[in-house]
Amino acid sequence: MKQRTLTDYFIIRLLAWRRRHFKEKNFLLFLAFVIGVLTAGAGLLLKWLISQIRYVLTHHLPIQQSHYLLLIYPAVGILLTMLFIRYVVRDDIGHGITKILFAIARKQSTIKAHNCYSSVVASAITIGFGGSVGAEAPIVLTGSAIGSNLGRLFRINSRQMMLLVGCGAAGAVAAVFKAPIAGLVFVFEVLMIDLTMGSLLPLLVSCVTAAGITFAVNGTGTMFIFRLMENFTVQRFPAYIALGVVCGLVSLYFVRTMDSLENFFQKVKNPFMRFAIGSVSLSILIFLFPSLYGEGYELIDLLLNGSGTEEWSTAMNYSFFYGHDNLLLLYLVFVIIFKVFATTATNGGGGCGGTFAPSLFVGCITGFVFSRIWNQNDLLGVVAPENNFAMLGMCGIMSGVMHAPLTGIFLIAELTGGYGLFMPLIAVSIASYLTISIFEPHGIYSARLAHRGELLTHHKDHAILTLMSLESVLDRYSRVLRPEMALREVIAQISVSHHNVFPVVDAENRLQAVLYIDDIRHLMFRTELYDTLMVAQLMTQPKSRLTINDCMEDVVRVFERTGAWTLPVVEQDGRFVGFVRKSRVFILYRRMMADNSNE
Repeated sequence: MKQRTLTDYFIIRLLAWRRRHFKEKNFLLFLAFVIGVLTAGAGLLLKWLISQIRYVLTHHLPIQQSHYLLLIYPAVGILLTMLFIRYVVRDDIGHGITKILFAIARKQSTIKAHNCYSSVVASAITIGFGGSVGAEAPIVLTGSAIGSNLGRLFRINSRQMMLLVGCGAAGAVAAVFKAPIAGLVFVFEVLMIDLTMGSLLPLLVSCVTAAGITFAVNGTGTMFIFRLMENFTVQRFPAYIALGVVCGLVSLYFVRTMDSLENFFQKVKNPFMRFAIGSVSLSILIFLFPSLYGEGYELIDLLLNGSGTEEWSTAMNYSFFYGHDNLLLLYLVFVIIFKVFATTATNGGGGCGGTFAPSLFVGCITGFVFSRIWNQNDLLGVVAPENNFAMLGMCGIMSGVMHAPLTGIFLIAELTGGYGLFMPLIAVSIASYLTISIFEPHGIYSARLAHRGELLTHHKDHAILTLMSLESVLDRYSRVLRPEMALREVIAQISVSHHNVFPVVDAENRLQAVLYIDDIRHLMFRTELYDTLMVAQLMTQPKSRLTINDCMEDVVRVFERTGAWTLPVVEQDGRFVGFVRKSRVFILYRRMMADNSNE
């Protein structure tokens, strides 16, 4: 009790200090700066932990052949991660960016405090031991959690909380990729946060701060060294478009396969059985194709900067393909196919990681393989430089998998410094996005929420309805009627109630019908009927029924279809919960529209 009093006292003093020293807009900028500093620190810590763990485990292994330790390390990493999450965190921390989207749409941007550190620890263990996932999605969740919890500490309103969550995500992307513009665009495209003049400056502050600190610590060079082999020429445009189409199809394979494999793991209820399936699958895949070990950034560097088959063939180090330079393309095609299996096995088995790095990895290899096949067949008499197309492939897969063409363009340009190929980046990104959009309307992070009607989008009407909840407009009733009640008992309830409609339920509280005061108004003063008329004779069926789990878009659709002004809400088993009135929905809708339109 004493601790709670001291905490409350501290918060009161903190809020008073804030009111004295900061205007609201200035305070948001200050918080954005703090978020940028903290997310940069978290990103640097995560990358350092991964590199240290990996160096200790693998620096002594011979490159000429596969090593049995590659069978063991990934399983150990997944096991340690699973135990950490199960017994220390005691919460699900997977699907980091999907959790952010859900928090924005359904939890008033509230993200649990442990996400400020748990994803860093879990993903460092998973990736350091060889898990075939990326560190970026976990650090984006960490950044958003930092923003959310700072907002809760200072009791920021829901609209500003959403902005702080966006600042954390933008800062995280800017920090881990040294890409401030990509961080800003990512928040707009993937998290669906509107870029108004009021939100643009805090997001920029967070991005620039996070990227600046990373530059100060790790240098101002790009994350990947990229040498522009040949400048952009119009003659290569057919090759760029063809690469974009191929990237769109590979993205479709990536998304569909990952969704199917995740559904398979979700059906396995025993966590230790999931661990066994995931770890064994991952270990075998890494043993056969060691390029699947960890994030795979070494292979990306190799394909971006290699100068010939002899150098590129070192991609097959540690594998049974070692020394067979003629099998390089076959090896890389296998890596593309099995990367999604390795990523899903890592997360499904109990590990923690994201799909940012796997998308870049698959994209780089796809672009490289495409260019090699194009050149070997001398298509259109135009040479497709392998290094350039490896970089363009990264953009294509990123744009297709995430349904974020702008993020793909700016992220790859900032990652590699490949601004000399800006036009090809745009062409590949658009072609990939349009290709996958034919088959998949949503990106990998938003698909699950979109299917449940819980995805916040830039469509203003849909966004407001997504932010609303049925609970917020629900009118719960303490008084109910039963079919066997007489009119006298109904009049008694009406006299002490302000409602104009009453539920009629059975002994188990299941809704049977409703009774409107307007329907019995002509009987209310006929006392001779008080004991002869029963509720069963007076009740009517409602025009429709809502269930407690209905989304607000469905609720509004039912009101429009039926023309009703009041509708009952029931549980899945038919038990009565309350009523929803159209007028109350309209009032809340108008208030939230005004709140979300203010700068």
